[in-house]
Amino acid sequence: MTTQVINKTESKTDVAQETSKFTVRIVMAMAAIIGVWAVACLIGGLASGGIGGLIQGYISAIIGH
Repeated sequence: MTTQVINKTESKTDVAQETSKFTVRIVMAMAAIIGVWAVACLIGGLASGGIGGLIQGYISAIIGH
């Protein structure tokens, strides 16, 4: 003789919490991409003009000359 046992489990998912987790992950990924891009631009600026050219370009961009 066999007895069948059926277990029903119910999981409740908080949609707001899952959406918040997803949003935080997306924002963190975008921040990482922007950070990598900024470092790449800084290295490119240093490679093309050196530290003096980088500082001069930054100052001229701020004051507009």
